[in-house]
Amino acid sequence: MSRLEVALGYNFSDRALLQQALTHRSAARRHNERLEFLGDAVLGYVIAEQLFTSRSADAEDALTLMRASLVRRETLAEIALELDLGSCLNLGGGERSSGGHKRHSILADALEALLGAVHVDGGIEAARQVICGLFSERMSTLSADDVKDAKTRLQEYLQGANLALPVYNIVETSGSAHERVFRVSCAIPELALEVTSEGTSRRAAEKTAANIMLKRIADLE
Repeated sequence: MSRLEVALGYNFSDRALLQQALTHRSAARRHNERLEFLGDAVLGYVIAEQLFTSRSADAEDALTLMRASLVRRETLAEIALELDLGSCLNLGGGERSSGGHKRHSILADALEALLGAVHVDGGIEAARQVICGLFSERMSTLSADDVKDAKTRLQEYLQGANLALPVYNIVETSGSAHERVFRVSCAIPELALEVTSEGTSRRAAEKTAANIMLKRIADLE
């Protein structure tokens, strides 16, 4: 854990928080899911704040895509691997034997929990410093490919895997004419996967569904 603190550039006052952040639900009743919940919110806020400050020429939609690229599970797992976070995790026997310390979903969740623990231990400024340290290079080198929306990223993933494109369907529409809500499904028959999502337009609902599908695929890898 001391090595991890050095890598983060932050020393915990309450080492129990650090231990909890590294504990998967399979290992103990006092696990990291609540810290993960907090860390997710803190990360989203700090990344949004940094993009707002550093990308003054970019419009809201571009900033939204940049933030999504930076906080998506794939990016978090990459950073966790760079920190060798998997070697620090406390996993139950089943997760250990099945390679849970390498699973991207577990690594990404643990990184969010770690950021939540930093916030609880040292406040928002400590969390900001750690997040900026971990994400600064990625924020400064964002390219056009990095900010593609979820539908584009899902399509490219499937094409790269020689799979058919996803099938989107409107499941239900509700609300008044001026407050319409679209419920849309996104299916990949070859993977036997289907998810649904809602949005104030069909396009918005499809984007959200595509993002959920990307996360579902990541969980299977």
